[in-house]
Amino acid sequence: MGTEVLQLVKARLGISSTVRDLYLLAIIEAVLTELSEEQGLVLDEFNSYHLMFVADFSTWRYQNRDSGNSMPRHLQYRLHNLIIRSGGVSS
Repeated sequence: MGTEVLQLVKARLGISSTVRDLYLLAIIEAVLTELSEEQGLVLDEFNSYHLMFVADFSTWRYQNRDSGNSMPRHLQYRLHNLIIRSGGVSS
């Protein structure tokens, strides 16, 4: 899922070079790990809703890396929907 998300994130940010790929991939992998290990979500790489959420969340993480801003409401809403659809956070 990482390479597909990377292309979406780069398109959203307007990045055409590969200079930031390593950093962006690290953010994407961290987001995927957080969603699976902390939220208990099982993401499907063929589900466009999952792909776009990870891309949007990763883009937000990249753009807000040095700020203390909390997650925007639209991302919170989408995350809650994903958690509800998957049956909640597993313990």
